[in-house]
Amino acid sequence: MLPAESQLAILARTGGPSFDGLLSARGLAPLETTRIEVLQVNVGKLCNQTCAHCHVDAGPHRREAMTRQTAEQVVELLRRTSIPTLDITGGAPELNPQFRFLVDEAAKLGRRVVDRCNLTVLLLPAQADLVPFLAERRVEVTASLPSFRRNGTDAQRGDGVFEKSLVALRRLNDAGYGKGSGLVLNLIHNPVGAFLPGGQDSLERDYRRELRERHGIEFDHLFALTNMPISRFLEFLERSGNTERYMDLLVRSFNPAAVNGVMCRTHLSIGWDGSVYDCDFNQMLEIPVAGASTRLADLLESGDLRRTVRTGRHCFGCTAGAGSSCGGALD
Repeated sequence: MLPAESQLAILARTGGPSFDGLLSARGLAPLETTRIEVLQVNVGKLCNQTCAHCHVDAGPHRREAMTRQTAEQVVELLRRTSIPTLDITGGAPELNPQFRFLVDEAAKLGRRVVDRCNLTVLLLPAQADLVPFLAERRVEVTASLPSFRRNGTDAQRGDGVFEKSLVALRRLNDAGYGKGSGLVLNLIHNPVGAFLPGGQDSLERDYRRELRERHGIEFDHLFALTNMPISRFLEFLERSGNTERYMDLLVRSFNPAAVNGVMCRTHLSIGWDGSVYDCDFNQMLEIPVAGASTRLADLLESGDLRRTVRTGRHCFGCTAGAGSSCGGALD
């Protein structure tokens, strides 16, 4: 695993305009938050998969995990604010002991809850009751499926993952997810290689046709995400000699229309240890928020969610082409 400072050094050496400089030239600086709509919480890096593109560098060997004390602070922040959505991620967030506590407490507060699921976690014997648990609390499931073809998904996520993902999707469908019942099932696509995703609308049509006709699977929405030049994907770029080319692609594809919709303006990211970040990507690069409230405990004391976003060259990944966020394309 490349340390955060090494990743930042690699990105810095690629040259070209700075992200802040380009924002200033387009009259879009400074990048500031609007109303915080989503509290995105990374509960830890433990995962039952080791995906080649993972910007979290998650896997079965990771032991970073949110404690009950920090989870209670997350709930308290929801209680003290009007943030409408709790978005829980990992790792495989369901493997963290605090996952169900967070879901239950957020549901009691009437908040929309999103589970960022890798699908295969639903098949683990210890998670046999997970689908009913999610359905009973009407948790929105946003699930990774890089490709509707076996080769594409397995290339990123490991041999056999595609077939296991289909089994998990059928279980979700059987529980009512993606079937018009109000239980929302979203899928996430990201490219297999060092290129931008195709058009989100056309990809959604392709996914819907292929999954329905070949496998009898239904879903609600598809989100197309750009691979971020962070962690394992950055290591892949370095090994393949594609770092400069990929960063040049992101910079050349800069779309000013996507800037207003970048997730750091409407999201607040909380790390497994209670650290506060502008977004999940800054979290993985260990770039804390500007100001004094860099810890959840400090944020609870100050109550101030406004901030100027800290940016870097990785931010070109969110504004390239149609743009990219945890909710898919932006333009």
